[in-house]
Amino acid sequence: MEIQVPLNLCQSGLLLHPTSLPSPNGVGDLGDPAFEFADFLQQAGQSLWQMLPVGPTGGGNSPYDSPSSFAASALLLDLKPLVSHGWLPSSALRAPATMRSFAKVHYGAAALFKELRLRAAFREAGEVRALPGFEAFAERNRDWLNDYALYVALRREHDRRPWFEWNEPLRRRERQALRAAQVRLEPEIAYQCFLQFLFDQQWQRLRNYCQERGVALVGDVPMFVRYDGADVWANQHLFHLEEGGQRTALAGVPPDYFSADGQLWGNPVYRWEAMRQDGFAWWVRRLRAALARFDVVRLDHFIGFHRVWHVAPGAPNAREGQFEYVPGGELLQVLQAELKHLPLIAEDLGSVTEEVHALRDRFGLPGMRVLQFAFNEDHSDHLPQRHTPNTVVYTGTHDNDTVAGWLADERSRRGDGRWVYERLAGCLREAKLASADEFDHFTLIELALASVAKMSVFPVQDILGLSSAARMNIPGEPFGNWQWRLPEGALDRSLAARLRALTEKHGRKGP
Repeated sequence: MEIQVPLNLCQSGLLLHPTSLPSPNGVGDLGDPAFEFADFLQQAGQSLWQMLPVGPTGGGNSPYDSPSSFAASALLLDLKPLVSHGWLPSSALRAPATMRSFAKVHYGAAALFKELRLRAAFREAGEVRALPGFEAFAERNRDWLNDYALYVALRREHDRRPWFEWNEPLRRRERQALRAAQVRLEPEIAYQCFLQFLFDQQWQRLRNYCQERGVALVGDVPMFVRYDGADVWANQHLFHLEEGGQRTALAGVPPDYFSADGQLWGNPVYRWEAMRQDGFAWWVRRLRAALARFDVVRLDHFIGFHRVWHVAPGAPNAREGQFEYVPGGELLQVLQAELKHLPLIAEDLGSVTEEVHALRDRFGLPGMRVLQFAFNEDHSDHLPQRHTPNTVVYTGTHDNDTVAGWLADERSRRGDGRWVYERLAGCLREAKLASADEFDHFTLIELALASVAKMSVFPVQDILGLSSAARMNIPGEPFGNWQWRLPEGALDRSLAARLRALTEKHGRKGP
């Protein structure tokens, strides 16, 4: 029986992507450490586990540049159940010593290690459609599963060249060409469906385990999709593309806190009028799929539901561009009618306008506040005393430095850091907390817990007090991100007890 974790209470939780979990094969996954982390959350009085997108990663191994809005990453699959099924020998689980010693995620080595074993398991499993539960899974996901599996198979056949470089009949999805490809590539298509089926089984087991412990899962839906991906190939009419499939505009953001040149993401932008004509069906399917995995979903770049920064193809950066307006109100109204409720978090950071706030508030969506942004100006909405109840407060996000790294950086840039002490002292006095002379990384965690915001979330790096070396992502840097891994044994009972005591002190709902 499915257990629903209540989400209308004051709660708190941790931000940790599964790839960051400890494991012996180069990348964290849905294996035992994921269940151990759920146990830690319960012990620490936390009722939220927030993750980054769990789809296949894209350029620079970014989870925000996935080739599918619906599929899951095979890197997250745990190999142990395949041994239990008799599809792999137990010896297949032993990774080379070099992999076991990786301090960071090694995507290339992990992908090769798992791919060899997953293909071996597929061969042993026999006919995929005969596996118990597969037909029901395939029916539930028929809107995207075959298109995705065919896209991956075709890309493999084309030596991983992008879809817009395929021959014209396949690029334009002519019916006869697709039928021939279905027959020709049937084994590879079946393998890709097998991987998605395995993920669904393993994910639901972990989700049920979390629900039994009073832990809700918080997911993340990127605003845009990868150009070379199944979404764009299968739905070309929904994107600003030329007849040959070339982009006519690129997505990005103008210069902001994170980057003086803005961020040129390069994703194709949506043709909103075409989406409106079919009742935003693709978005409805996308959110329905996300909420089948998660209890709450964060809408990344919520500004994009009001307006999007369009940059011309070939531009060196995102400084030059123009805003195009989006029928976000119509879309959210359709989503509300189709999904009946909107357990969404609006990532309303960056160059936010009053129209964005109005759109967020019209649908009752909680916005985000980040304490690292709070102390740069006197009247920042990120200051704890300016929070509102319908808010999620973070010490930092995956795009921020760690709290310890941020404090060290601000001290070095501003001398002895007295500005930090002074501003923190005011916040601490207002919240009736400890003196600013005693602050450390847990000071900001307690400020978040003491906030009136209904949810407070902290990256695991922050409860551990880790330096900038543990940072997950530096926006605008194409390489070296998404690699941080949690040291084995770092989340111990004393840390759980400290976090639980603070959580209970500030009236947050803990399991």
